[in-house]
Amino acid sequence: MLTPSVGTLLIAEPFLKDTNFMRTVVLLCDHQEDGSIGFVLNKHIAHTLDEIIPELEGIKIPVFFGGPVQADTLHFLHVCPDQIPGSQAVTDGIYWGGDFGIVKDLLRKNKLNPGSIRFYIGYSGWGSNQLNEELEGKSWITAMAKQDLVFKYNAEDIWKESLRLLGGDYSLMTNFPIDPQLN
Repeated sequence: MLTPSVGTLLIAEPFLKDTNFMRTVVLLCDHQEDGSIGFVLNKHIAHTLDEIIPELEGIKIPVFFGGPVQADTLHFLHVCPDQIPGSQAVTDGIYWGGDFGIVKDLLRKNKLNPGSIRFYIGYSGWGSNQLNEELEGKSWITAMAKQDLVFKYNAEDIWKESLRLLGGDYSLMTNFPIDPQLN
């Protein structure tokens, strides 16, 4: 089990009941003594980017549920720091944020590959020591993030694929029922 740090994936254990995090994978983008911030990678919302940002009319990029904190904010992960100034490196080939005005301009001019950026409403946040307590309680399995997992897989496959990549007993968890009492 990895110690949480920037670039760590938090993979929900198969029986986690919290509706915000059931069968999710969260990418930690900030982890400090006073708290952590991450984004749920595998939960679509029912809107596209142009429905949330009307000035991007016609840009039908999916938007994801980043987490329950500040659900009125928009965040983004991407692979193109050379095009988006102000980005923060999360891990090899994954960047967080940057100049949103430039992102909008690149999207409008069709100069940004939609597969190279993902948008999130809200974020997942933990206060001081809260994440460590959840890890001690075995709510999360940790792994290092990989660019392909974040950007290449269908959102519905990220939870299972992240467990498969860990191998061994973890790959068996992909077949566990959501509620073991129904088995």
